[in-house]
Amino acid sequence: MEFNYSYKSSSTISGQGDRTAMSFSPDLTRQPTYFRGELHQNIAFREAISALHDVVVSDLRFKPKDKEAYKAWAAQRNEIDWQLVATQRQEVTDRIKALQADLTDLNRRSSERMSGFYRATARYFDYLYQKDRDYWFVLDPVITVHPDEVFFECFSQDESSYGRLGASYEVFKNIDEFACGTTNIDYSAALYDEFQKIRSYKRTLLEVDPSGFEVKTSGESDYKEVKIDLPDTWVRGFLQVSSAMSLPAIRFDLHPTDIYNICFVLRRRKEKQGPRSMRYILKPNEPIRIVFEPWGTEIVCSRSIYEGNSDRTIRVWGRRRLLILERLIPVARKFTVHLLGNGMPSFYVADLEDMSFTLGLSGWTANDWAKASNFDLLAPRANVDDRTKQQIFEALKQNWVESPDALAARLRLDRSVVLGALSAYTQAGRAIYDLNKQVYRVRELSNVPLPMDKLRFASDREAQASRFLEQKAVRITSDNIDTSGTQFLQGEVRHKNQTFLPVVTLDRDLRIVHAECTCNWHQQNKLFKGPCEHILAMRMHSDRIATSIV
Repeated sequence: MEFNYSYKSSSTISGQGDRTAMSFSPDLTRQPTYFRGELHQNIAFREAISALHDVVVSDLRFKPKDKEAYKAWAAQRNEIDWQLVATQRQEVTDRIKALQADLTDLNRRSSERMSGFYRATARYFDYLYQKDRDYWFVLDPVITVHPDEVFFECFSQDESSYGRLGASYEVFKNIDEFACGTTNIDYSAALYDEFQKIRSYKRTLLEVDPSGFEVKTSGESDYKEVKIDLPDTWVRGFLQVSSAMSLPAIRFDLHPTDIYNICFVLRRRKEKQGPRSMRYILKPNEPIRIVFEPWGTEIVCSRSIYEGNSDRTIRVWGRRRLLILERLIPVARKFTVHLLGNGMPSFYVADLEDMSFTLGLSGWTANDWAKASNFDLLAPRANVDDRTKQQIFEALKQNWVESPDALAARLRLDRSVVLGALSAYTQAGRAIYDLNKQVYRVRELSNVPLPMDKLRFASDREAQASRFLEQKAVRITSDNIDTSGTQFLQGEVRHKNQTFLPVVTLDRDLRIVHAECTCNWHQQNKLFKGPCEHILAMRMHSDRIATSIV
């Protein structure tokens, strides 16, 4: 999916002895959005914007070791050993040496002729690396100016972590002017290093440059134009995490010391086998307990009391992404945790007084082929006609930010209708739910409508699995867990006049380790091309049941 951006110039930071000026260059293809203000809480902002950078560059996907050098060395050793064996016959040895001398000379002459090409290739790949790295920063973050705050949003390279930094106007002083809206800002890699120079004794000016919208069309040659071809999975993941924020969740507060203890355990130990999960043990009016698997290490959060009404035990994965919160521990007052269920997305909202930092984590760090069942968040949750949806969204745009209850009262509509419409716009990337203030906000992710028919499902099989769920054609006949924690699912999926019998085995990390189905597609391909739609449908149905129980 191609995104087109146009900037008047690159974002810059200029510094003097007593002041620092940060100027972000906005995307000229969007509606005029600008902001000018002087930072009042310099250190907290520096740490929060740096944590946002950590989200952008985060990539915890497994990277296999490169064994090419070892293979070349082993091949060379084998060749040397073969030569030593060949020396048993002097005649053969002399011939080999003569051939090796000729080969060495040929390789030397070839290297001399190709040296220019090799140097050019190295420069090209170095340039490509630098440009690709900057491109990640160009599209991140998205900045939105609202009547009550300015907030930045970003998504990680491994498509598993979401970051949002919201700064209320109390963070600034001497605010000159602003225009509400959303825009992409030019954000180069070198800009992060400049953020580290922010100090409390220096005046720091933050500016989303309004002059970028005062240039005439004839000056387009001076613009910095960027075209980025983003993978559909990146955009889809961004929308899914945004949609997840509006779903019901279990909520509780953690003291900053508890986050420090979590990071301390993760820094000290490295797991070598599964399960690699964190278990939150929640009991009413008791301290929250966190168990790290597979070690069994337990943290008792004595300063954090669970205020829910019933016992809960929730497991989450991809825990090393929580190290992003380390920089916020000294400046945070508390962390509010939102858990959607076992293996489902989770959110950690850091209270930075007049700022808030939201870290959204997908159910898993690695997006494997089973992600459809964990991310089934784009399905519509209420049927609202297009005219009513448009009316609700236009009303939200009048104030830019509003709670569902206030919007329903103002429009004299049922709350469920308002929530259904806002959910649809959230799924389309045009609105966002603010977990910190529990309100909906207008936020246009793109300056052109996103192709939702293309983004909603990762494959045709996932789309068909979703239709099975909508038609209530899925039934689980057996759900058992053995002493080792392995879960065995059996079920039925009805399609037209046929009934298919999928069987799924999940390990302690809730990964599909074995699956069978009676359909022809599975019989031909097994799991080499991923699960069939019947296996996906049963897995998705199982997750929905587990989430509703939680």
